[in-house]
Amino acid sequence: MLKDWLTPEWALPVALLTMSVVAVPILVLSPSGLSRLHHLEAERDRVDREVAQATRQIEQLRAEVARAKSDPAAVERIARDELGLVRQTEIVFQFGH
Repeated sequence: MLKDWLTPEWALPVALLTMSVVAVPILVLSPSGLSRLHHLEAERDRVDREVAQATRQIEQLRAEVARAKSDPAAVERIARDELGLVRQTEIVFQFGH
């Protein structure tokens, strides 16, 4: 029976099977195997969260731009709050700390 496995027709399949039995566990358990896969999945999840947050910020900025284009009060609020502008008729008092 052992002689049947030692024939030239069976030599290549048996050699490949033997190499697979040895190589697959080594590749799976190596640092570039499953642990690397889990690390990459965690990294992908983190990047997906960052993309979702950036998408929300973009939508908020688009809404703010739309308000600024259509609402004069929004333009005035942005000019006052973010640019520090005042009307010509206003008097500004600055107090030091």
